[in-house]
Amino acid sequence: MILHELISYDVLRLIWWALLGVLLIGFALTDGFDLGTGTLLPFVAHSDVERRVVINTIGPVWEGNQVWLILGGGAIFAAWPQLYAVSFSGFYLAMFAILVALILRPVAFKFRSKREEPAWRSRWDWALFVGGFVPALIFGVAMGNVLQGVPFRIEDDMQIFYDGSFFGLLNPYALLAGLVSVAMLVMHGAAWLQLKTSGTVAERARRFGIVAALLTTVLYAVAGVLLAYFVTGYAITGSIDTSGASNPLLKNAVPQGGAWFANYATHPALWVVPALGLAGPVIAALCLAMRRPLAALLAGGVGIAGIVASVGVSMFPFILPSSVNPSASLTVWDSSSSHLTLFIMLVSTVIFMPIILAYTSWVFSVLRGKVDPEAIQDGKGHAY
Repeated sequence: MILHELISYDVLRLIWWALLGVLLIGFALTDGFDLGTGTLLPFVAHSDVERRVVINTIGPVWEGNQVWLILGGGAIFAAWPQLYAVSFSGFYLAMFAILVALILRPVAFKFRSKREEPAWRSRWDWALFVGGFVPALIFGVAMGNVLQGVPFRIEDDMQIFYDGSFFGLLNPYALLAGLVSVAMLVMHGAAWLQLKTSGTVAERARRFGIVAALLTTVLYAVAGVLLAYFVTGYAITGSIDTSGASNPLLKNAVPQGGAWFANYATHPALWVVPALGLAGPVIAALCLAMRRPLAALLAGGVGIAGIVASVGVSMFPFILPSSVNPSASLTVWDSSSSHLTLFIMLVSTVIFMPIILAYTSWVFSVLRGKVDPEAIQDGKGHAY
């Protein structure tokens, strides 16, 4: 038997669908508090020392956290090439906006303290705000559009055409999903700041975090109700070969109201996923109110994982539905790379993922503790 045939094609596809979700959740949990902290920067820190305190909570770790975004993009490219082709071309301007915002962040870190003029530093502080707020918003907007279906079609020769526009992505439901994303990452960033700072900055972050956590639950609940009653989902009609060729045109699919809740009806245990998305932020708000930042960070992380995972669980087996031609929608079973490619990638993941996790844990262990304002004023011990 050939080695890669030890794991069947359909099982490998399912594993990589789950791993893609893990990578997206990993990005939301790690780089998420960086984005939330950047969004909060102008509001929780007023003096230059306070802003430097906030910046130094994420300055040493943001690069490592962003590895999860790179891993997610690489996994999409290698494991789901058609998903990569549609999303990165159809969402080109949105992706460009995200990249510009993410590029602003390291530039702001490096240049902010090169000059002492308040106006100079203020401009870079607002650049850090943009670098946090814009990606948080657009990632959520993208998820909102995925749930509604994306206007792409696949011709018989497998050419992919995107029929939408950038401003078409900014529809009401997608913007609501964007607000969910912003609120949950601000909640996460606020918990991080309460954990890593003290005094006035921590107190301001606590207040913003409580509001953001409660907003996360409310907005997520509203988005769920609208998804159930007003957003059209998609369903596969007939059978589909789970180990067949990666050709989305070999199946039939149709729009269907309430389709995104069919998996919950079939498997009621799945309700635990959105339940975590609702309960986690509420518990985080309570922990913030009680000044338990580590518990708030963990509870908020559970809520974020539930919210992100609920998108995949609701849509399964769809990965990217087409609103133009539902039968061309990309699913777990017909848009992956080859059996051998998925197996080689899985072996690589089994080897390198524990190394990444171990290194990340070590870094956070070394950098534990609060950022000291006195050390910043003395110019010792902090880089930014």
